[in-house]
Amino acid sequence: MSKKKLFALIALITVLILAACGQAAEETAPPEPVAVSLPPIVSATGEVVPEQEALLSVTAGGVVEDVLVEKGDPISAGQVLVRIEGSEQQKAAVSAAELELANAQFALDSLYKDTDLFAAQALNSAETAERALEDLNNPELQQAEALRAVTAAEKAVDTAERKLEILIKPASQNALDQAQANILLAEKNLNDTIEQIEDIQWQYKKISTSSKLPAEIKGGIFSSLRKALKGLEVKRTQEELALIDSRTRYNDLLSPPDPIDVQVAEAELATAQAMLSEAERELQRVLDGPQPGEVALLEAQIENGYRDFETFRAGPDPDDVALAEARITYAEAQLAAAREAIADRELVAPYDGIISAVNVNPNEWVAPGSPVLLIGDLDHLQVETTDLSEIDVAQIAPGDPAIVTFDALPELVLGGTVISIAPKADEGAGVNFPVIIELDDIPAALRWGMTAFVDIELER
Repeated sequence: MSKKKLFALIALITVLILAACGQAAEETAPPEPVAVSLPPIVSATGEVVPEQEALLSVTAGGVVEDVLVEKGDPISAGQVLVRIEGSEQQKAAVSAAELELANAQFALDSLYKDTDLFAAQALNSAETAERALEDLNNPELQQAEALRAVTAAEKAVDTAERKLEILIKPASQNALDQAQANILLAEKNLNDTIEQIEDIQWQYKKISTSSKLPAEIKGGIFSSLRKALKGLEVKRTQEELALIDSRTRYNDLLSPPDPIDVQVAEAELATAQAMLSEAERELQRVLDGPQPGEVALLEAQIENGYRDFETFRAGPDPDDVALAEARITYAEAQLAAAREAIADRELVAPYDGIISAVNVNPNEWVAPGSPVLLIGDLDHLQVETTDLSEIDVAQIAPGDPAIVTFDALPELVLGGTVISIAPKADEGAGVNFPVIIELDDIPAALRWGMTAFVDIELER
């Protein structure tokens, strides 16, 4: 509190002490004057300031593309506040750098994957050649397999020949007679079914016009007739299809074969004959025994396969790996540079706070380091003294209690604590040392920049 308020409080306490003595004061001699020991204090003027404040500037100069905040706006740490033109190009550069890094990493991974694949292929080639060499040195097994292949090829040729012969051979008279007989039989079956249908329809009409039969008997008869009629309709449809099929077969016997069907059959026969010839040659080769050249070729394949397997199993060429790793390093550097270029063109909030001043507008040119925004953390306000002399500052220490009042809020009295003392005096008129007072409470009415009066109680 101020000195005036402190002295008034002391006087009030003195009056209360004298009043309490009351009657005793009248019966005894006047008391000796009581000396009141006042706590030593240091008074100063101060200003309400945020615990954190920052005058932000841009790293890269250029034309302001957008100012994304206004004075008084709350902001969050990491929020983009101002953007300089050219950020879209930088984002494209980041995407290109990310793609190049992914490609470089893929190339390095492929070196190891490819060597694993090549090693597996080489091992498979060697093992296949070993099995072929074992078979080559086993004439009984070779002959049995060759004979089975010849038998299967002969069967395929026989089947193809019969198919072609059926296509191109004219139909015999017996086949024609049988086909015609099938037509007659199908026609007879269809006519018999049609007659049955007509008979049931006649019975239905006759019963429906009869007046001698009771209605319930008529209903039973009608139900039976409908069921029979439904079954005969299905049968008629089947017999009509059978008649169509019989006539089609007869016409096919009379017509010449389709040229395309003949060509297909001839091609199948030629293929079967070629496979038979190949199987017979393989059988003869097996009967003649292995040739020195075949054995030498398989042995060479075995040797080369195992040698390649050992080579690829050891991993990719170190020179190729070093080149791929260098490409990754370069791509990472390019990506970092592109991201930094984006950061240079975007002003980002360093912490949560409030925008207190905006010093730039869209389409304006700003130079690197130019003040753009003033922000402060208004959730943590404190008081900074502005006129504490060198004589007074020598008497106080961090932790000293303080009473703080305000011109703008005369009814408000806050407690506080000295938390820091400037190691060097401020530049300007006189020798003043800023001292920071942490407030015990921060009322909603308190504002950044308000004038404060501070009474600091000194430790005895």
